[in-house]
Amino acid sequence: MDLATIIGMAGAVIIIGAAIFTGGDPGIFLNIPSVLIVIGGTIFVVFMKFSIKQFTKAVGIAMKAFMFKLESPVELIDKCFELAQIAKKGGPLALEKVTVENDFLKKGVDMLVDGYDPEVIRDILLKEKSLASDRHKEGIRIFDSITDVAPALGMIGTLIGLVQMLANMSDPKSIGPAMAVALLTTLYGAFISNVISKPIADKLGMRSGEEAKNQALIIDAVLSIQNGLNPRVIKDALQNYLPKGERKSEDDEGGGGGGAKEAA
Repeated sequence: MDLATIIGMAGAVIIIGAAIFTGGDPGIFLNIPSVLIVIGGTIFVVFMKFSIKQFTKAVGIAMKAFMFKLESPVELIDKCFELAQIAKKGGPLALEKVTVENDFLKKGVDMLVDGYDPEVIRDILLKEKSLASDRHKEGIRIFDSITDVAPALGMIGTLIGLVQMLANMSDPKSIGPAMAVALLTTLYGAFISNVISKPIADKLGMRSGEEAKNQALIIDAVLSIQNGLNPRVIKDALQNYLPKGERKSEDDEGGGGGGAKEAA
């Protein structure tokens, strides 16, 4: 679970809600025409730009911004170091007795055990990495689209409210409701864009980058293990994926990441 995303969004909602509730009657901020224009309009416009299937998938992808936590590169390096030690002692077939929790790494290890050629392993893993990136980009595009559309629908609602207000200037009772539509649609559009869709899109972009980095690390590790490189050499090479401040010294024994355990 990503506490930063949950705390950030909850905090923003609480602060905005506190401003609403401490300023008087919160009911004045609920306007059905404004809700229909902004929320309903945004959903239908996004449906026009994407398919319903893509839209529903994006909701599942968005959960990565809240629930999904990737392994750190440090953890992956330790796991790959452990796998390299096992392969060095017993050969690639020894990895058949190892349990690997990371799905992408497991796929690479399985291909090692089955004796795939290095180029085949590289091509398959790179293809899977590319497809995962494409799926993430699709979800990001949908939330970026919501970020663009919601404020635009808010502006449309504002114009509708102003037209209604100007057309009924002779009736003071109609000015208030029309002005409410004009202002609240702008508020709803800004809220959806800046508190919900844009932060989710940005967090998904960050998650996609982190996952792509981990997958590139795994590809290098798997190919290095297949080439029979010394586990220490592999680990030192993988340190390049870490910021300098996180890299372990050459004397560090490493290992013991906990992600690969020999089966009983």
